[in-house]
Amino acid sequence: MGSFFSIIIMAEAVFFTDADFEQYRKLIYNESGIHFTPTNRSILESRLKERLRDKKIDVRAYFNIVSKDNEELKNFLDSITTNLTRFFRNQAHFDALEKYVVPELLKIKKGSIGTTLKIWSAGCSTGEEPYSIAMLMNEILPPPWKFEIVASDISLRSLMTGKEGFYTDSRIVGVPPAYLKKYFDKVDGGYKVRPEIMSKIRFDYHNLIHDLGQRNLDIVFCRNVIIYFDEVAQTAVIKRFWDAMASKSFLFIGHSESLFGMDTQFEFVKTQWATLYRKFI
Repeated sequence: MGSFFSIIIMAEAVFFTDADFEQYRKLIYNESGIHFTPTNRSILESRLKERLRDKKIDVRAYFNIVSKDNEELKNFLDSITTNLTRFFRNQAHFDALEKYVVPELLKIKKGSIGTTLKIWSAGCSTGEEPYSIAMLMNEILPPPWKFEIVASDISLRSLMTGKEGFYTDSRIVGVPPAYLKKYFDKVDGGYKVRPEIMSKIRFDYHNLIHDLGQRNLDIVFCRNVIIYFDEVAQTAVIKRFWDAMASKSFLFIGHSESLFGMDTQFEFVKTQWATLYRKFI
C-alpha cells in the first residue's frame, strides 16, 4: 500500500517537467507579455493543475489545444492572472488625481473645443479601480466637463464582474460612506453600482501586447500590471501607452513600479500626494 501511494505522489510531483514549463512559459510570454521565471513556476503549476482537472486532460494534450484554440487560450490566460484589487486602492493616487492631475488638465484644456476627459483603466480586474475613478470624477469635475472611461483586462471573468457592478459587503471596504450612499444600491448579498456611474465605463477585453486602438487619452491608470512583464515587454507596453495618450496627459503606475532606466519620453512628476508620469509635448 505504501509503495502504491509513493508512485502516485511521484507521478503528481513530475506532472510538469522542465520542458513543459519552458513550452508554457514561452506561450504565455508571446501571447500576453507575462513573464514566468523559475521562482514563480509554482504559481503556474498550481493554476495549470486546476485547468487540467476541469478539462480532464494531461499537460501535453492541453498544450496542443491551447496553442491552436484562441478561446481556450483566453480562458487559460484568464486562469493564470492575479486579480488583487479593491476600491480606492492606494488612496494617494486618487488624492493626486483630484488635487493635481484634474486641475492641471482643466487649465491645459481651457478654451479647447472638447469638454470630455478620456480615461483608460488598463488591467482593471473586477472593476473596483474604474468605478473608484468614475465616482471621484463625478464629484470633482465642474460643468460642462464630462468624462468617459475604458476599462480593460485580459481576464474575461473579471470583466464580467465589472460589467455586472455587483459587490458583496466585504468587497465595498474602502468606499467612503457618502459615496456608498450616493452611487450604490443595497441589494441582497451586497451592493450594486448605480446606472449613472456604470454608464460612464465601457468594459473591454484587451491584451496589453496589442494596441488598444484609442488615441488622445488624458489619463491612463495601469497599476501593478507591468510588474509581471520583463523589461522588453514593459518597454513595449509603455510605448503603446505613449501612442494612445494625448500630448498633455498623465500616467499612473503601481507604487512598486517605475519607468526608471526605461527608454521612454515620459516625464517623472512628484506631487505632495503621489508620484506619476506625464506626457508633455
